[in-house]
Amino acid sequence: MGYALSLLDKSPVFNGETAHAALKRSVALARQAEEWGFHRFWVAEHHDTPDVASSSPEVLIAFIAAHTSTIRIGSGGVMLQHYSPYKVAENFNVLASLAPGRIDLGVGKAPGGLPFSTRALQGLLPRAEKQDFAAQLEQLGAFLDDGLPVSHPLASVRATPLPAAAAERFLLGASPDSAILAATQGWNFVFASHLNGDEEVLKQTLDIYTGKSQGQKPLLAVGVVAAETDSEAEQLVGDIQHFKVHVEGGQSVTVGSVEQAEEYARQAGASSYRIEKKTPNVIRGSARKVLCELDRLHKRFGIGEFVIDTPIRDAAKRLSSIQLLAQAQHALAA
Repeated sequence: MGYALSLLDKSPVFNGETAHAALKRSVALARQAEEWGFHRFWVAEHHDTPDVASSSPEVLIAFIAAHTSTIRIGSGGVMLQHYSPYKVAENFNVLASLAPGRIDLGVGKAPGGLPFSTRALQGLLPRAEKQDFAAQLEQLGAFLDDGLPVSHPLASVRATPLPAAAAERFLLGASPDSAILAATQGWNFVFASHLNGDEEVLKQTLDIYTGKSQGQKPLLAVGVVAAETDSEAEQLVGDIQHFKVHVEGGQSVTVGSVEQAEEYARQAGASSYRIEKKTPNVIRGSARKVLCELDRLHKRFGIGEFVIDTPIRDAAKRLSSIQLLAQAQHALAA
């Protein structure tokens, strides 16, 4: 098998659960992932969302790193638009110093929540001087390296502590523009195919990244539901819903229900918007069938690593899906 498997965990809070239970499960899953041979374990960032407990990936990464020993731990990802690049660099330099050689910094430009939570994160008043995302990413990279250019008024500032092994850097995206940004700024790239399953867009985006990054291999984030049988997997996928809300003159976002889409439009103050029901892009079936599809994607696009998101709304079945995949991978490797 010519590729690695990693996990993305959003710390879902299932019906009747507390956030404590969800976060405890994330830590236990990371330990299992390490035992089962997954390469990375990433946590997400979502705000003002009762059914997701991971709103602060840096805090959760530190706790998980303390309860594991070999698996790489990271963010999938930090929503950089909300934060000072300097503070993000400091956070991940501390993490990289706590767990040398094991920390990943993945960043994205999605809001990770609805407009009101974005306003709460960024300050209630508009910040006219705020940098665009590309400038933020460039500044973050500079702070993680040797600091800002000597011509910058803050050139003498360093993001301490300075770790012996810096966090590995990843930009998450689902478009050619994101691939270009990652390549030109020297970041690894992760294509979010669970959000954009168009294989023509995928091919175009990956070709652009590979060409501009001088052959660097991208990662592919995929939705996966594995079960004992294909029919059982289909039943589990039937409960998953995605809706994309298009706001005139604003950013389009994907949410999990019509109600969330309508609330997004309301908070954005949109007088004109459109809600599009999306077919979930989930690889589903028996574990062997899932691995066959991953193998096809590996061969067609040269993917060296898949980041698995398992969107099952049942704790036991979700864990079983991940375990079945790990067992099938070991069986094929043997």
